[in-house]
Amino acid sequence: MLNVRSIWNGAISFGLVSIPIKVVNATESHSISFRQIHTEDGGRIRYRKFCELEDREVSQGEIGKGYEDADGSIIPISDEDLAELPIPTAKTIEIVAFVPGDRIDPLQMDAAYYLAASGAPAAKPYTLLREALKRSNKVAIAKFALRGRERLGMLRVVGDAIAMHGLLWPDEVRAPEGVAPDTGVTVRDKELDLADALMDTLGEVDLDDLHDEYREAVEEVIAAKAAGEAPPTAPEPAAGGKVLDLMAALESSVRAAKESRGEEPEEHAEVRRLPQRKSARAAPKQPAGKKSTATKKAAAKKTAASAKKSTSKTAQQAKKTAAKSTAKSTAKSTAKSTAKKTPAKSAKKTASRKRTA
Repeated sequence: MLNVRSIWNGAISFGLVSIPIKVVNATESHSISFRQIHTEDGGRIRYRKFCELEDREVSQGEIGKGYEDADGSIIPISDEDLAELPIPTAKTIEIVAFVPGDRIDPLQMDAAYYLAASGAPAAKPYTLLREALKRSNKVAIAKFALRGRERLGMLRVVGDAIAMHGLLWPDEVRAPEGVAPDTGVTVRDKELDLADALMDTLGEVDLDDLHDEYREAVEEVIAAKAAGEAPPTAPEPAAGGKVLDLMAALESSVRAAKESRGEEPEEHAEVRRLPQRKSARAAPKQPAGKKSTATKKAAAKKTAASAKKSTSKTAQQAKKTAAKSTAKSTAKSTAKSTAKKTPAKSAKKTASRKRTA
């Protein structure tokens, strides 16, 4: 059993089965705490508790609880009053249902506790509940009262122990309204492919290898100042360029992740830069589809006009040729006719002259 002071003693109610247990904290904080001091002389700043009626400082043993009513009057509430609340969960963790673990929203998760069997008689029912949870692959939903209020909890198996996670009530979890971007964004398949590649390259991590670097840095500062030395200074932050292209950023991230793992990055990485944003006075750019259609229409009109012009020119040339041909033919015909008529007339005149003689 953990060598930790229990914060709650009671029993798990499992149908008609009662399992005496002790509740101990399952987590501990390693954060560094500071005291408030007077900066001029280093003196401690303390808060003292005074009774406003007697105007004197009181000890912790003289302090109790009280509820302030709407009219400002104080109604004293003792620990005994809370211990005798007429609800079944005052001293009992009452299991109300068994559900699959994925039904629990992680947003509801609160503090974690270990439930330790209290005494030898609790060993058998405790083990029975633990094995039943293991075999069913489910978690138990329970209600319990702790620190002046009734709470919701989830029981699950951790190793050979039963752990309980405090859960927020469903109405205590806020809806994520107004959190997501309200502007329309289109993510391309190639961008998703690069994001997947980055996730695969980063891979998994053993959570035991992660540690609190901030706390270690604070401890170094404290140790240096205690030894009268200058505290370590922060390294210069890496110069971060302005990301203009999401694709380029993703590709660079994949390349850096592969290099950190000792893998050779691809030689030819495709990097595209986004087009520079035009000024506000510039005319809005047409979508690609409309631009292509407009270009096609303009080309078709130009071709039709060219064809029409060519046809007109050809017709004019044909007309000129036909006119020349007709004129030529007419001239020939006239010349022939004239040639035939002239000898005839000449013969007639000769014959006439002969008869006269």
